[in-house]
Amino acid sequence: MADTFDYIIIGSGAAGSVLADRLSEDGTASVCVLEAGPKDTNPWIHIPAGFTKTLSNPAVSWQFSTEPTEMTGGRRIPTIQGKVMGGGTSINGMIYNRGQPDDLNGWAQRGNRNWGYADCLPYYKRSEKRVGVSDDTRGKNEGGMPVTDMDWFHPISEAFIEGCLASGLPRTKDYNNGDQYGVGYFQRIIAGNRRRSAARSRLAPAMKRPNTEVRVNARASQLVFEGKRCVGVRYQTQQGADPIEIRANREVILSCGTPNTARLLQVSGIGPAWLLEKLGVAPVHVMPGVGENFRDHYASRFVMRAKPGVITLNELAKGWRLGLELAKWAAGKPSILATAVSHVHLFLKSFEGLDQPDIQGVLTPGSYKPGKTYILDDYPGVSAGTWQHRPESSGYVRARSASVWEDPELQPNYLSVDTDRQVHLAGLKQMRKLLNTPQMSRFLEGEILPGPQVRTDDELLDFARQNGTTTYHLIGSAKMGPATDPMAVVDDNLRIHGLDGIRVVDASIMPTMTSANTMATTLMIAEKASDMIRGKAALAA
Repeated sequence: MADTFDYIIIGSGAAGSVLADRLSEDGTASVCVLEAGPKDTNPWIHIPAGFTKTLSNPAVSWQFSTEPTEMTGGRRIPTIQGKVMGGGTSINGMIYNRGQPDDLNGWAQRGNRNWGYADCLPYYKRSEKRVGVSDDTRGKNEGGMPVTDMDWFHPISEAFIEGCLASGLPRTKDYNNGDQYGVGYFQRIIAGNRRRSAARSRLAPAMKRPNTEVRVNARASQLVFEGKRCVGVRYQTQQGADPIEIRANREVILSCGTPNTARLLQVSGIGPAWLLEKLGVAPVHVMPGVGENFRDHYASRFVMRAKPGVITLNELAKGWRLGLELAKWAAGKPSILATAVSHVHLFLKSFEGLDQPDIQGVLTPGSYKPGKTYILDDYPGVSAGTWQHRPESSGYVRARSASVWEDPELQPNYLSVDTDRQVHLAGLKQMRKLLNTPQMSRFLEGEILPGPQVRTDDELLDFARQNGTTTYHLIGSAKMGPATDPMAVVDDNLRIHGLDGIRVVDASIMPTMTSANTMATTLMIAEKASDMIRGKAALAA
């Protein structure tokens, strides 16, 4: 007899952890969470600066990569996702960024009822515990993810902000209250000098309840159907192991993340007919949109060399200086070990006349080796990246075989649409100017990447092709939309069109990209979905 639960949640990341917490909180329903990775016991997870170690560690992260295209210089780009309790919130750069109200209003305009900004704001608020000065758009929920302000600052970051202000940009009071335009410091999910992942803030309380069970190292390999109703899940503890089946009385909820949600649906017989035939999978429900509409933010970064004697993260992370930073961190004082991946945010408009910014920029007072995953350069430097908020380029996620032990094919088609190329180019030009203000010239002596020899539009775009990279903001492979949209996968209650007993609750349901990092909105989606699943009335704006 298979074990039976009321709800089975596949994935323990931002969405899965919130769902486990909400669906188990009143004690009336049994919940099982399947996590493909291990418990979050790796110490690098909890030291904020340790994300540089976890990203390259296959024990706690999916080491996916994109397919090469002409617009990425024929390169495969590492596209890492969390594979551990807490998912991406345990290995990401810890940036908390909601985006703009029009992101969600655009979803509603596409026929997704009750997904406008006013509908979603109460769930953003419920998902967070904002620490610091805020207005009534922010949440103070004790059970939410802690969102704190930066407490470690560097003179170069200050100089960059001063240069932006002198160039006419405003300083943002709170870029998460609906008004992004301008420059300032990021907010992050760090509290008490430690990362506060969804596993720690949301899943841990659920695990203390007798009605919640979390099974780690449990890779979902197939959804189980009786007719058009999903009744359970089969999972494996290692490749080649006999599958273990568990059953759901009420619902199976996919919160696997954009690549894995699409792949699991496809290998379970839900997807385009031609792909199911290619995989040799018996069709359960033909859906052409499963795996399509895949998007990501494509970023290019400048690297500037600091003047002799200027101390950046490159020196602070070595030798006796690192020892001093470790001592500060251990004492609970501000240090480089408790900072997010990027320090300064910048929201720009590619062209005059736009109502809202369409470009995000970031600055870090340290530089990384080209082509390496956050490995610091040997010389003191500064990094500044930029990307387009809402790319029009989209691609696909496709299983390569019927086995979930083979990586899926990921193709976001970066920069394939001319609009994206033009906005990307505008971002590069503006960022270059802001890195060369008089305020920054006190600290910097020259541009390393792309270098002063790269001047024309064609040269800058070629630099982007040869050096651009993912921001790990993967969305859209099971997009939300009305039944009249043949490419929609889920309805506005996140139920898969034409099937029963199954929902998708993660970033894959986003029909378009948010003008932000994706974690905050994924948390909101899960909060909203938890009320849908329990049949509760929507929170009032």
